[in-house]
Amino acid sequence: MNLASRLEAGETLFTAWSGIPDALTVEIVAAQAFDAVTLDMQHGGHHEDSVLRGVLPVLRAGRHPIVRVPVGRFDMASRALDFGAEAVIAPMVNSVDDARRFAAAMKYPPVGERSWGPTFAAPRHGSKDAVAWLRESNAATVSFAMIETRAALNALDGILGTSGIDGIFVGPADFSIAWTEGKTVDSTLEDMMETLSRIAARAQEAGKHAGIFVVDAAMCGRFVEMGYRFLALGTEHRYISLGAESLLRTAHESLKRPQAAHRTSGATGY
Repeated sequence: MNLASRLEAGETLFTAWSGIPDALTVEIVAAQAFDAVTLDMQHGGHHEDSVLRGVLPVLRAGRHPIVRVPVGRFDMASRALDFGAEAVIAPMVNSVDDARRFAAAMKYPPVGERSWGPTFAAPRHGSKDAVAWLRESNAATVSFAMIETRAALNALDGILGTSGIDGIFVGPADFSIAWTEGKTVDSTLEDMMETLSRIAARAQEAGKHAGIFVVDAAMCGRFVEMGYRFLALGTEHRYISLGAESLLRTAHESLKRPQAAHRTSGATGY
């Protein structure tokens, strides 16, 4: 099943987050037990070439490739799809006009204005039928508009009602900055949790998907209860940090325990 089908089926999916623009690193991330891998062009180091090369190891690992484009780079949304991405996350979609321009880049006519050219995407997904690809692509590609500001919150119903927008994706760090008028950045700010819950509920009511970036993995259950079904976890920096922390903790703990003598019965040497 593709990402769109799994989201439509109501699955809760986790995406890794990649900011290192190297296909070998992406290959390692894709080998982990995430459902998807998001290549981040906004705050991560990914660029057009690394996205072009990075999508393939994600697909080969049986994961769903996703790209977050830079702010306002709706042209890159089309390119990401042509490289084989199944979904695109667009940051700072603050108005219905932003949503319309994003949707236009994501969908073929008559829904949008996406230009034809799946030179990499079609073969990477095993498609040899151009007409079938055209017929199925609009439903198979997922457009996530990021909700990160008060302007986006005020325009939420219009964004959700825009043809070609499949879901919203909350950036809780930026949202907390907007929510507190620049006083703090706190992805788990309790004061905004009710609003985040209403955002997910409004997405569900509109028949759209709701995703969110999760800084504290312990919050996942709460966000899922709100209605978020697409959750992003960590970055390569976090995965390496957690892995190293676990290894070193185990190593240091082993030094505190008495170690059994390693003897082989009947050993005569070496």
